[in-house]
Amino acid sequence: MTNLDQVLDGAMNLPLEQQEMLLQILQRRLMEQRRNEIAQDAKLSLAEFKAGKLKIQTATEAISELQEFIQPE
Repeated sequence: MTNLDQVLDGAMNLPLEQQEMLLQILQRRLMEQRRNEIAQDAKLSLAEFKAGKLKIQTATEAISELQEFIQPE
């Protein structure tokens, strides 16, 4: 049995109220973790911009480049 299976089995043995609390706690922690990742990415991007590693683009140019990246011809 894997660790995830053990955790799920343990969670299913909790009373319903505690299962709901566990779910809320996990959701909050995941949101916090994601916010931290976004903040780190922003810091890195800002540092790269200040170091001159990123080119300045208009919004139209950035959107066009993203569209080409998503749907290459």
